[in-house]
Amino acid sequence: MLMTIDIGNTNITFGLYEGEELGPRWRMATVHESMPDEYGFQMVGMLQQAGFSPDNLTGVAMASVVPPVTGKFEEVCRRYLKHEPLVVDAGVKTGVRIHYENPRSVGADRIVDAAAVQKLYGGPACVVDFGTGTTFDAITKDGDYLGGAIAPGIGIAADALFRRAAKLPRVDLVRPPAAIGTNTANSMQSGLLFGYVGLVEGMVARFRKELGPDMKVIATGGLAEVIARETEVIEIIAPWLTLDGLKIIWDLNH
Repeated sequence: MLMTIDIGNTNITFGLYEGEELGPRWRMATVHESMPDEYGFQMVGMLQQAGFSPDNLTGVAMASVVPPVTGKFEEVCRRYLKHEPLVVDAGVKTGVRIHYENPRSVGADRIVDAAAVQKLYGGPACVVDFGTGTTFDAITKDGDYLGGAIAPGIGIAADALFRRAAKLPRVDLVRPPAAIGTNTANSMQSGLLFGYVGLVEGMVARFRKELGPDMKVIATGGLAEVIARETEVIEIIAPWLTLDGLKIIWDLNH
């Protein structure tokens, strides 16, 4: 049984693969101050709650965009999960050719997503990842990673409005009754949700001009389903795309 770990700026996502099937999966907050022992106890507890233990694991594959947390999780894997993790970096086979000015500067999660798209869906494709940032990644018909675009995530935008405007409250990221809000909360929800739908549609149109009319659009990340309900440009919702990519990369390296 393989454990896959995706360490993001806001959340850490875990999943267990038995064969090709993704089984139990979890999310926890990324807390920079947490010590390896704290993360270790949490992970062992989640495994036990699902009826497993570290003894059931055959390996661990990990991608991280948070360097201060990466080392902590490497220690967690060795001490608590009893495995040396496969950490996706420049020395790991991914099956993805990277066409970027500095390939080492591309986030590991973006390359892992490209590996998943290459095998599961094929290119050309645009991957829209709704995480801390909203990223758009371009994959060619041959599965090469071209590059992409990075915008502030919806959560960052909502938090900035709350922090920088004295009279604006925090709001839930849900669909308002209409685009024209009749109160402050609904107005903010409209701007955030429908504004980001417009961002997605506009960026997808621009990517399609460069990648061609056959480009697939795949959405992942915590808010993928919320945005996908409001637009027809998203064709595939793959909330666990990064975990799938980690499984694929693990197989390439073993």
